[in-house]
Amino acid sequence: MYKKFLKRCIDIIISLAGLILFSWLFLIIIIAIVIDDPGPVFFSQKRIGKGKKYFQIYKFRSMKISTPGDIPTHLLENPEQYITGVGRFLRKSSLDEIPQLFNILKGDMSVIGPRPALWNQEDLIEERDKYGANDVRPGLSGWAQICGRDKLSIEAKAKLDGEYVQNMSFLFDCRCFFGTPISVLRGDGATDDKTEKQQKKREEAKV
Repeated sequence: MYKKFLKRCIDIIISLAGLILFSWLFLIIIIAIVIDDPGPVFFSQKRIGKGKKYFQIYKFRSMKISTPGDIPTHLLENPEQYITGVGRFLRKSSLDEIPQLFNILKGDMSVIGPRPALWNQEDLIEERDKYGANDVRPGLSGWAQICGRDKLSIEAKAKLDGEYVQNMSFLFDCRCFFGTPISVLRGDGATDDKTEKQQKKREEAKV
């Protein structure tokens, strides 16, 4: 009952409430982005959704307009030079993810679930297949996010996503939901330049 019906109802209620309650924060962030680096305030990117179907994820733009297009951040040469001052704060605080409330309302995502993989993260997608983690809606936050976020290896992240799928319940979702702000405030596993460089090296090793 929870997985098939109640979870989606809760997603709709939380996303609607979030969009209303945080409308003032949206306005402040939008103004800050435009002042820092004039241009579009939102950024969309192709991600993997439930059943490995593609969807466009929404974020607040954290990169400069001059950033080369269609190139993942970790493949850029010195990606730090392209991140705006406001963008750096948004990424560190995870506030750049707030527009995904629209994705949740649309049904592309859930409040809690495995974070949606990039369309070209074949290693993560393949690893998640082992645990059935590609068969549920991806989430704004999830079990892996409060257990290490970007510091986790692909294998560890996929395994944690699998644990979430196996133990999915209202209480487990509550644990992830209330554990998320604690993890963000502590800065657990937040992506930094070192992480980006390590990821870049992994990508280059595959070529």
